[in-house]
Amino acid sequence: MSRRTKMINKIKELMYTPKYIRNIGIVAHIDHGKTTLSDNLLAGAGMISRELAGDQRFLDFDDQEQARGITIDAANVSMVHKYREDEYLINLIDTPGHVDFGGDVTRAMRAVDGAVVVICAVEGIMPQTETVLRQALKENVRPVLFINKVDRLINELKLEGDELQNRFLKIIASANKLIKNMAPEQFKKEWLARVEDGSVAFGSAYHNWAINVPMMQKTGITFNDIREACRDDKQKDLADKVPIHDVLLGMVVDHLPSPDVSQRYRVPSIWNGDIESVEGQGMINTDPDSPLAVMITNVSIDKHAGEIATGRVYGGTIEKGSEIYFVGSHGKARIQQVGVYMGPERINTDKVPAGNIVAITGAKNAMAGETVTNLGTTIDAFEGIEHISEPVVTVAVEAKSTKDLPKLIEVLRQIGKEDPTVRVEINEETGEHLISGMGELHLEIITYRIDEKGVEIETSEPIVVYRETIAGKAGPVEGKSPNKHNRYYIDIEPLSDELFNAIQDGKIKEGRVKKKENTSTFTEYGLPKDEAKKVWDVYKRSLFINMTRGIQYLDEIKELLLEGFESALDDGPIAREKVMGLKITLKDAKIHEDAVHRGPAQVLPAIRKAVYGAIMLANPTLLEPIQKVFINVPQDYMGAATREIQNRRGQIVDMSQEGDMATLESTVPVAEMFGFAGDIRSAAEGRCLWSTESAGFVRLPPELQKTIIREIRARKGLTPEPYGPDHYIG
Repeated sequence: MSRRTKMINKIKELMYTPKYIRNIGIVAHIDHGKTTLSDNLLAGAGMISRELAGDQRFLDFDDQEQARGITIDAANVSMVHKYREDEYLINLIDTPGHVDFGGDVTRAMRAVDGAVVVICAVEGIMPQTETVLRQALKENVRPVLFINKVDRLINELKLEGDELQNRFLKIIASANKLIKNMAPEQFKKEWLARVEDGSVAFGSAYHNWAINVPMMQKTGITFNDIREACRDDKQKDLADKVPIHDVLLGMVVDHLPSPDVSQRYRVPSIWNGDIESVEGQGMINTDPDSPLAVMITNVSIDKHAGEIATGRVYGGTIEKGSEIYFVGSHGKARIQQVGVYMGPERINTDKVPAGNIVAITGAKNAMAGETVTNLGTTIDAFEGIEHISEPVVTVAVEAKSTKDLPKLIEVLRQIGKEDPTVRVEINEETGEHLISGMGELHLEIITYRIDEKGVEIETSEPIVVYRETIAGKAGPVEGKSPNKHNRYYIDIEPLSDELFNAIQDGKIKEGRVKKKENTSTFTEYGLPKDEAKKVWDVYKRSLFINMTRGIQYLDEIKELLLEGFESALDDGPIAREKVMGLKITLKDAKIHEDAVHRGPAQVLPAIRKAVYGAIMLANPTLLEPIQKVFINVPQDYMGAATREIQNRRGQIVDMSQEGDMATLESTVPVAEMFGFAGDIRSAAEGRCLWSTESAGFVRLPPELQKTIIREIRARKGLTPEPYGPDHYIG
């Protein structure tokens, strides 16, 4: 029996014993060594040759990943590892490090229970390291640390014992500060990374060795031995004595939780249903015989098999040929196959029980964030997956040949499914389609993939996505229905920063507010108690509050009012961009007693016009997206790098120096970042490292408001100036 067949049989056996399963993600800043580390773990399991580990990049199987040398898509692999006397099933997800593909990290964190955070010993904790660690902790995923590229500290930076120790302590302290702030209350101490208990490992993924305290105690190898081996070019010997897969997988088994442990605390935070119900208890106990509950975390399109959905099975067992229901979209499908991933291929297993990561073929129309069950649509859905950053750059896409138009529409829909962080707007009348992504690289990859699917396209220059908001207050503003029989009176003001940030950070969930939900969350972030009880809707980081009393028929048109409010925020009055950061209060309403006169055709335009008119009366303002830009550059080039930032309307936030290297932290508008890669390389003669991180939206400078609004409106075929308030409420 071949080694591969043995492993497949062992996987099928181990997937039924949750205590021997570890679902883990490898996360890090770009180029800190995630995929190289994953190679080593695969080599340790006998899936690839040890000689090729680190160079093969087994999980970067997409041709664009191979060509660019970066991870673009999260890749899954299941493997069996022996540790001490037991065998463990490791379901691993290798995630991207580039900020443009952060959505993949967020979705992967919903599927795993633990994360190996890889940190480059030379660069330390970088912006994206912080972001991915935050993403993990937000999903209640426990981290352990692997400090990589230690050989470079010894051979290139020539650091001695104390200097090495100080460097490591600084990295661990920075990681622990984040863990302390963001870990669940009951784990703030337990999850801290500690050298003494082995939850921190040091090594070189490229040279296949690693060490932590338990391994030092077992082998007698000290840090002095490691320094000597690195200096004497004997890292191959190290790889034989302390192979990286032994150390890392020992750390994973000892410190990261199995599904039967993690689901007890993770399920209550990601599932809104009654934990005492049959399905709730099934998930808490990782019970393969309970009702099916699967959270879809990713969808990809396979040339031969069609749509493949990846999901975490939290309860029950998913079986080949069974009928499943999608709770969110109310659809259903019959599963063709289920199985597990082995990198580029899938192994069919007929059944996959609770506690595992599954590949589902035939789950047509599944979307990332969807809840799958076999109970019809009676089960409560999992919490939606919230991405930390949002699309801020757009390109217009057209098919080169009109005969390809239907195919282009189909391909764009597929792209939107495969990557939920892409926003696709299809205009079937004009044939112009807009794709919004996280940045230039993200859009470049998407356009390449459209070509790859057999549609030749032309793309416009990148366009920046703006947001609309207000800087003042207005009200009461009256919105009249077309038949004049219904009137709504609203007040509008900017949402406080405290509430805005709480919604942005996911502390206040977006969506219609159910009566049973506690008002204390709103009051905690500064909303007066009488208003907190009356919040009807949280949408686009805005609130809709009903402060009316005893208005007849209001409950009957509640859904229509909220639909009108939401559609107004989707498409604002200044430049038809999305609106955010508003607090809208319904103060009074006059509603016709006859249901015929208060249908959608009357309610929707009335509330939309009231919102638009109020925005135009409350000092309407455009917001532009900004990015944090971090530049690491030799002291001599610091002036050139600073000028490069300042020439782009950027602001320097912080400067620090270590040795002859300077680090600049700045914020720059996304609109000014096009072409930055080439310019900063020229300015620093190639001797710089830089990275970006999304930093949300800020008010566009007043002197640019008019020009930018006109440009956006002209591009969208609108009148040069926005309509005044009278147009909506006259």
